[in-house]
Amino acid sequence: MELLWFYIAIVLAISDEIHSLVFWKYIGNFYILFGGFVQETVHSALQAWLVHEGIEALFHFIILSIVFFSFEIGFLAALIHFVIDIVHSLTIKHMNHLEHRAMHFVIESLFFILIFGL
Repeated sequence: MELLWFYIAIVLAISDEIHSLVFWKYIGNFYILFGGFVQETVHSALQAWLVHEGIEALFHFIILSIVFFSFEIGFLAALIHFVIDIVHSLTIKHMNHLEHRAMHFVIESLFFILIFGL
């Protein structure tokens, strides 16, 4: 139980990589069409972007809930990942993949240390 925070952060990082691989490499064309449909439905690029981030959070919720057999962990992981994506997209514009992954890992680790590590 002492390293639960670490395992959650690792699985969340793997889940994010799986999300990127599946959604952009394997079903990218569908996802682009779906994004156009969402854009037309909500009439705002900001709302469409929030829908995308919400779908990504739902993906993480499902994966982490299954891996850890816990809706609480799935919800918290999806929530912190969603918040980090929103905040860094609004504030930090230029990050390479490794910087992006490291930022997520550090913040998510600190979040889960506060919850499960103390």
